[in-house]
Amino acid sequence: MLNIKPRYLVDEAGRKTGAVLSMKDYRRLMQRLEDLEDALDLDRAVRAATGFREYATVRDELRGHLDG
Repeated sequence: MLNIKPRYLVDEAGRKTGAVLSMKDYRRLMQRLEDLEDALDLDRAVRAATGFREYATVRDELRGHLDG
């Protein structure tokens, strides 16, 4: 879990209207968000996959295209 310490902006009634983060906290939060997006993309790809091929097979096919 991230240990972020936001500072809040409040309106005249004392309601929180915004937050201010340090650049370090902002970067950590953005990195965590990117990691989560990557994990979701991987999950979607695995669910959508209809079949997998061995790496060696794909590599050999690509080498064949480059040679010929």
